[in-house]
Amino acid sequence: MRISARRIEGLAHEVDLEGSHVLVVDEPPDRGGTDTGPRPTQLLAASLAGCTAITVEMYAERKGWDVGKVEVDVDVSYDHHVPDHFRVALHLPGELDEEQRRRLLVIAEKCPVHKVLAGEAKVTVSERVDAA
Repeated sequence: MRISARRIEGLAHEVDLEGSHVLVVDEPPDRGGTDTGPRPTQLLAASLAGCTAITVEMYAERKGWDVGKVEVDVDVSYDHHVPDHFRVALHLPGELDEEQRRRLLVIAEKCPVHKVLAGEAKVTVSERVDAA
């Protein structure tokens, strides 16, 4: 997977998601942006919420469990504008038994975005110089 971000103007950037989707990220005015799109940290929390929901729903489907419409809420705490705590609330239907609920909570922590945020991925930064 390759994602590219290119400056539009100010802090706003167009992000190309492998040619299949394009979105704009920006910062709010109090952080120097124009609020033309979500903040990158909002997208990070959105990725965690979406990934958690999909992971839980896929597992439940394989098990034949009816989870209806799973909802996931993510609350984020910040330390100097850097996310330092993600709290994930998984809303499940009341028809599931205690063991099913316990298992789905364990599975929720197996989503790829959760694993990245838990420090299970490496991030390296390199430079690419374009010819003049």
